[in-house]
This record gives sequence, structure tokens and C-alpha cells, in this order.
Amino acid sequence: QVQVAESGGGLGQPGGSLRLSCAASGSISSMYSMGWYRQTPGKQREWVATITKDGTRNYANSVKGRFTISRDNAKKSVYLEMNNLKPEDTAVYYCNFIIQVLGGRSASDAWGQGTLVTVSS
Repeated sequence: QVQVAESGGGLGQPGGSLRLSCAASGSISSMYSMGWYRQTPGKQREWVATITKDGTRNYANSVKGRFTISRDNAKKSVYLEMNNLKPEDTAVYYCNFIIQVLGGRSASDAWGQGTLVTVSS
């Protein structure tokens, strides 16, 4: 069984910064890509950023140059540093891990519970 815990959401001011953290625990044998997604009411969940096992980073155009994704493999964790926040960044943010569980035959997704980020003055 795998558990995923997110933290770090809250209220940020336009132009300000917030940092999200997410950690996985449990019966994990390998971790591959890690990522962040976000969702606003009435809209589909959208991809924000991904970091691969070798450290390659990719970002959605809407956050490129403002957000930075990073990972700590020893801590089974992924982070999202959000700078120069905009009101349109307001959303529930979800972390995602592509993992191999102990005894499993293929990789699978593990999702965080979501953390609300509100950008407002």
C-alpha cells in the first residue's frame, strides 16, 4: 500500500511565492516520473510540471519561468516552487508519482489528496 501526503498550499499574494511539498511512503520499490497537476471548479485537471527520474524537467507554458519542480529521491518527495504568482494560478494542486510497488509487475500512478492554492490580494 502506498500513501501520498501533500502540504504547503494556502493563500498567496499576486507576485508572491508559495512552495508545495509531496511525499510518498509505503511499499515502493521504484519511483519514476513525478509531477504536479491542478484543477479549478468545472474544469478538467491540467498538467503543470513533470520531473523525470534523470532530472529532466518540463513545464506547461502557463507556468514556465515562474514555477520550478524538484525532487528528492531519498525522501521519495517532489516539490513545486511557485514564484510570481497570478490569480489564475488559483486551483487545487495534486502531486503525482509513477511508481513500482513491491511485488508489482508494472508501474502505476499514485496521487496526492490535493492542496488548495489561492492567489488573491
